[in-house]
Amino acid sequence: MPPAIGYAAIMLAAGIGIPILAALNANLGGRIGSPAAAATILFIVALLGAATVMVLTGGTRSLTALPGQPKHLFLAGLLVAFYVLSITWVAPHFGLGNAVFFVLLGQIAAAALIDHFALFGARASPITWQRAAGIALMGVGVLLARRP
Repeated sequence: MPPAIGYAAIMLAAGIGIPILAALNANLGGRIGSPAAAATILFIVALLGAATVMVLTGGTRSLTALPGQPKHLFLAGLLVAFYVLSITWVAPHFGLGNAVFFVLLGQIAAAALIDHFALFGARASPITWQRAAGIALMGVGVLLARRP
């Protein structure tokens, strides 16, 4: 199997997990009365899961390289927190589908710009007219899918 198929399968699974994560955490937040508490629990569980994988794969040695890394790279954690907190709070009010569809629309636009300008160390992939048309089609699809 070519590596690209494996990568695509992993990312498809991650994509499937996003609305499931949103639904589960929004439900937990509603049941306990605090989206922030539900997000905190999610992060504790995620930390334990990631730490377990790090230990099992020998990644602990990599921690010694952390002090020398650019500080802006750690903002990714704040972006994850923003996503989890916002989806946990917004989904029950706006609808899970609507919330995730707008997340997807933001992801499509941001990913295209990051690739086009090779930001944050991404591999450059210019926005050609074909790519722009595909992105626009995806955007229209997202907007159509959110209509009742």
